[in-house]
Formats: sequence, structure tokens, C-alpha cells
Amino acid sequence: MPDITVPQSKPKIAISACLMGAEVRYNGGHKESRLCSRVLSEHFDFVAVCPEVAIGLGTPREPIRLVGDPQQPQAVGTVDRALDVTQPLADYGTRMAAELGDICGYILMQKSPSCGMERVKVYQDKGRPAEHSGRGIYAQAFCAKHPNLPVEEDGRLNDPVLRENFLTRVFAYSAWQELLKQGLTRRGLMEFHSRYKYLLMAHSPVHYKSLGHLLGSMGKGDPALIGPQYFSELMSALKICATRGTHTNVLQHLSGYFKQTISADDRQEMQQLIGQYRHGIIPLVVPLTLLKHHLRQHPDPYVAQQVYLQPHPENLSLRNAI
Repeated sequence: MPDITVPQSKPKIAISACLMGAEVRYNGGHKESRLCSRVLSEHFDFVAVCPEVAIGLGTPREPIRLVGDPQQPQAVGTVDRALDVTQPLADYGTRMAAELGDICGYILMQKSPSCGMERVKVYQDKGRPAEHSGRGIYAQAFCAKHPNLPVEEDGRLNDPVLRENFLTRVFAYSAWQELLKQGLTRRGLMEFHSRYKYLLMAHSPVHYKSLGHLLGSMGKGDPALIGPQYFSELMSALKICATRGTHTNVLQHLSGYFKQTISADDRQEMQQLIGQYRHGIIPLVVPLTLLKHHLRQHPDPYVAQQVYLQPHPENLSLRNAI
């Protein structure tokens, strides 16, 4: 099996408290996500946050909504416009960004005027929504302090491709934090990149090349200077969803390591499954399982270290649906 470094403890993910079943919504209810509360909670330590309750709004309470300029909206009461909680929400976002420095991801409540990541309605005069949507006040302030943090909305996690992408980024973020704890060295940075090469190739061939050039130009330079730029570009790359085409390219590269060691029939079977995957007939897990089988039979240290083979726990079954 791949020799992939696994964090010593569960990665921490912050989450809107209502998604964990807490009855903190304006109407006294919740919006429990069973994916989060029952499935993902086995693999992550969730930190539940409700900014509206945290700044002193009661439960139940008058709902708030965004109004004004979509670029800089205000969060006010839907009945009492004098209830303006814009600054308290923004301040709380900045405060929590400092307090939650050890999280590796954030799952936000969609369309919320406080927590919505995008597509939050911003109302104009006479109650009509603006043409352009906004972001929740708290979410905007928090994310501004953590631009590389994997962030996703609960509704989008129902899409298997977006779910797999988000959790891939969470584990990559966690692995980078572990590397920083050990102290960033030139060797450590090069080894980290070596492990992530094929995952990068699957998500963004352009970043795969540019990050290779970045490290190639490092020479004897200080890794502490290049490290932040490297990590920022890595997370930008992983945010791009891998496609059947890019996955196929990586599968072809990895299968090439076994062309001298497996039989002609095995090579043909491998190519057949890669072709079926490319055409949408079978999920990614099928050719990957065969690839891992050949890796066990014919160990290759370079291939075995590739995070691409197992970027997240196998029992999450994330690649069974893509």
C-alpha cells in the first residue's frame, strides 16, 4: 500500500453549528447535515461555530439579511432595519480567524447572511435582490485572514466531485501543517513536492509545471521564503477539480512504471480499464485498485509515496462516485 504520511490526530474542521444539529437558527431550528454529523465526524474533529449566537443574537430571533452594495453589504434586521450587526459579525470573524489557527478546513451554511461563502442575496430598495450576490459578513472576514484554507458550503458537498475535491484539500492542508511543525527545510519541501507531484498533475498540469520550476530555482535559497508561495500555489492548484481527462493522464503515467514488470495481458487489462474510466463507464476507484494491486506485486518506492493513490482515508469511498 502507498507509504503516505497520515496526521497523528484527526484534522480539525470548523463548521457552522446548525449543520451539526445545534438548534441555533433564527427560528430555533437546525439544518443538520448527516454527511457531516455522521460520516465525516469519524474522520475529523469538528469545531462548531454560530457567529450570530456568539455576538449576542438570541434563539429564536429576528432574521437578518444583507442589504446595500453587494461588494460591501450591511447585515440588518429584516423587520427592524436599525438592528445592524455588520461590524460585530466582521469583528467576530477576525477574532475566530486568530483563535482557530489549527483548523484545516471550514464547512459553512449556504446562503446565510453571516456564514454564506457565495451567492448570498443582497437586498435593495423595495425588497428586490441585487443582480450580484454577496458573501456572508462573518465568512468574508474569516476567509480574508486564511486565504489558502479549504472552505466549502454544505449544499455543494452533495456533489461527489466537489466533496472529493474539498476533502483532498483538507488533508493536503493538514499535511503541510505537519511539515511546518517539523520545521521547513529544503529537503523536506522537495520531498513533500515529490509526494504531491501526480496529485498536482491531476488537478492542474499548469501548476504542476510552475511549482516544479519554482522549486528548481530555489537552489540554496531559504525554504522559509519560498514555502509560503509554494503552499499558496499548491492550494490554488488543488482547488481546480480534476477531470476524467487529467485523471486518465495520471493513470497512464503511473501504469508506465509497470510496463516492464507486468505481463502483456495485465498491461492490456490496465489500458482497458483506464479507457473505460475515461469514457465514464466505470468510476476512478476501479483502475486505481488494479494499479495498487500491481504496486503490491511489484513495489516501486517512488510510486508508493504518491499521495495521488490515497489522498484521503479509503473508507470514505470518495473515489467510488467520480
